[in-house]
Amino acid sequence: MSLIVQKYGGSSVADADRIRNVASRIARGREAGNDMVVVVSAMGDTTDELISLAHQLVERPDEREMDVLLSTGEIVSSTLLAMTLKSMGHNAVSLSGLQAGIHTDTQYSKARITAIEPQRILQELNKGNAVIVAGFQGLNSQMDTTTLGRGGSDTTAVALAIGLAAHVCEIYTDVEGVYSADPRIVPEAVKIDRIGYEEMLELATYGASVMAPRAVELGQAHGMPIMVASSNSDNAGTLICKEGSMELRNKVSGIAHDTNVAKIMVIGVPDKPGIAREIFEPLARANISVDTIVQNAGLDNVTDITFTVARTDVVKALSIVEPVGRGIGATRVTSDETLSKVSIVGTGMQNTPGYAARMFRALADEGINIHLITTSEIRITCIILEDRVKDAVRALHKAFEVEFRQAE
Repeated sequence: MSLIVQKYGGSSVADADRIRNVASRIARGREAGNDMVVVVSAMGDTTDELISLAHQLVERPDEREMDVLLSTGEIVSSTLLAMTLKSMGHNAVSLSGLQAGIHTDTQYSKARITAIEPQRILQELNKGNAVIVAGFQGLNSQMDTTTLGRGGSDTTAVALAIGLAAHVCEIYTDVEGVYSADPRIVPEAVKIDRIGYEEMLELATYGASVMAPRAVELGQAHGMPIMVASSNSDNAGTLICKEGSMELRNKVSGIAHDTNVAKIMVIGVPDKPGIAREIFEPLARANISVDTIVQNAGLDNVTDITFTVARTDVVKALSIVEPVGRGIGATRVTSDETLSKVSIVGTGMQNTPGYAARMFRALADEGINIHLITTSEIRITCIILEDRVKDAVRALHKAFEVEFRQAE
């Protein structure tokens, strides 16, 4: 008998029929003799609806109260799933993040898991229950509810799989695995059977929404294999593990895109030591992640600093950067929220020349202008206008299609 940890996303539990489908899958696992721990997201668009409702009432909702509010979405789906399992003749219990022993730091809306104390889960398993855990949430040292931010339920599932010493963490969503590009944009995209943590982390960080970057990072740190598959079929998914396919190590694995991008420009900055620290330290303290950073050398000891943040963070970031800009003598601070990023990812780029040239040529042939470029050993990212991102994804997939097909 195995201990299986599964996670079902919001689309998988979006309505009564889909909850019944998930319950049936869990029931089959139990009937095969497995202990089942299942993490669920909020139903459908519940989280977005709660956020919208809060902002209709308050311009800037209190962060603590907002986390309590948003945590209720997962409570609803976990209790409904437990009720459904009971009606099918299977013992089940729903647990909140607090009851499941998920401890976090004190950062609201983007809390990090600090510890897993799974005693209550183990007690319930020993009683013969399937354990349904509300994802996306935990408890901080002040005994307050916190939420884990984007992809928090993925992170919850991987953390519990590690804490419970499960063999694998299974992530179920509305697609059959990880693809070479978003199949909604590129219908001919290829499903990847097996991919390494490093490549998956780059894809997830730069826009592949099938997995949360923090969950992949956690899996990599603890060697927890993660299977991504569809909740609507029994087809094999994508295994994220220590090493991808031998073939994929010589290929581009995939193309990611992200429209949650904003550019902030600090214009006319005095070119002297300590200026970058003055700008970026307050952003770090506010838990705002900065991606691409470009500093343009100017004349007369004056320079411009450009960087990108998530579009969802731009208002908060500007509230920090604008007063800093005035304090350091910048001419002005401006922003641009019309951008997106598109990336190619693959270990084959480490030691093989020509990938950047092929990427830039494909974008140029489509008349797509590149605003900024950032790279890692296995990734090249271009910042472009948002209204051209789908064209860019299609052009790049076509440019690298031979490699995707060879890796099938």
